[in-house]
Amino acid sequence: MLCGRWAAQVSTDPLGGEKSMSRSQVVPALVDLALAWGGRALLASPAGRLLGSPERITTKCLEQVALWLLFAAIVAIVVSWEKQPLASLWLRPLDGKSVAWGLLFALATICVVIPATEWVRRAAGLAGYAAGVEQVLALPIWFRVVAVITAGVVEETLFRGYAVTRLTLLTGSLWFAGALSVAIFAGLHLPFWGAGPTLSFLLGGVVSTAFFIWRQDLLAMIVGHTFVDAWGLVLTPLFSEWWKEGNVPS
Repeated sequence: MLCGRWAAQVSTDPLGGEKSMSRSQVVPALVDLALAWGGRALLASPAGRLLGSPERITTKCLEQVALWLLFAAIVAIVVSWEKQPLASLWLRPLDGKSVAWGLLFALATICVVIPATEWVRRAAGLAGYAAGVEQVLALPIWFRVVAVITAGVVEETLFRGYAVTRLTLLTGSLWFAGALSVAIFAGLHLPFWGAGPTLSFLLGGVVSTAFFIWRQDLLAMIVGHTFVDAWGLVLTPLFSEWWKEGNVPS
């Protein structure tokens, strides 16, 4: 019953009530998906070294600029080529309800989802967040704030707002769309974070995508994602070392 209701909502909302894509809509959707996923993959691959040494703050800043350019390109294609409103990405106008849902989701993620995924990671005998977080914390706090905002806005738009809605219309399957977007999102984090955190991202991504499909609210996802990343990489490092083995709430 719930699956059917979700599928019906997704199949009628993203592109103005259409249940499937016309040929003229398929091409821009495929281009956008290739750009979003391919561009993000290039930045995570050795090709990303073309921007400079990965240890340099200048290179890190260029990576952030590149992500925002990807975001701008996807939005431009939606508006100018697909000729669809941003509401087709389930982006709602700024209001307190979306913000409240986003904060509630962030709280549930911090208190329930992260401890649960950490339990699974430890049970699998995989390394945790320490190596990746230590690299992030070596960066200036102003950069971490920028990176957190970028992750919240850009990643949610590319990997949930666009990917889930368009993949559902392309394939006709809500579950395939959600599963594929979660798998690709988690996989793109593997080069930097390693297998343990990537497993956590995969499991957490299932919960996040289910919440997104339920609420159909991209703004809430952006708020939630941004708050969770800010909690982990900006706020708590000021007074704790949560990322070290045994310190993650459980």
